[in-house]
Amino acid sequence: MIGIIIAIVVLLLIVFWGIGTYNTLIKLRTQVEEGFSTMDVYLKKRFDLIPNLVATVKGYAAHEAETLEKVIAARNSAYASGNIDEKVATEGQISSVLKSLFAVAENYPNLKADSQFIDLQHQLSRLEEDIANSRKYYNGTVKIFNTKIQLFPTNIIAGIGHFTKFDFYEVKNENERENVKVEF
Repeated sequence: MIGIIIAIVVLLLIVFWGIGTYNTLIKLRTQVEEGFSTMDVYLKKRFDLIPNLVATVKGYAAHEAETLEKVIAARNSAYASGNIDEKVATEGQISSVLKSLFAVAENYPNLKADSQFIDLQHQLSRLEEDIANSRKYYNGTVKIFNTKIQLFPTNIIAGIGHFTKFDFYEVKNENERENVKVEF
């Protein structure tokens, strides 16, 4: 009789541990998704800011059409991406083409003095800081989640629940490691 009670208690402890572990993994996965969503909001703000930047530069640098077209093409492909991996991969393209846009702007002193362009630069600068901070948060939540699902015995519940690792946000191209220059 005591053996049956001990077996039931042990079984209940295992079940409660499994439920608790599963719920913890759900919470961690939700934090990772929320971290990406936050980053995505800032990327969308930058996405929305780009046409204003291009329009402002276009007024001063009409013959720089190729650079401006590249900026718009990168913007459109980056936001059209569907899942996290695609968005992370294409988002880096925007940083590269923004560098080209600001390089073009350096050749136009009147543009650099334009109040609308200066305001857009400041907005972009703040957005880049927000994006960087959201990337840090995202990577932090990914680290916690990925570590948790690999540790024993949690990895048993992770396997049963089909929890898989998330990729860290990382720069794929060495040129993308440079900061976007937003001050002249």
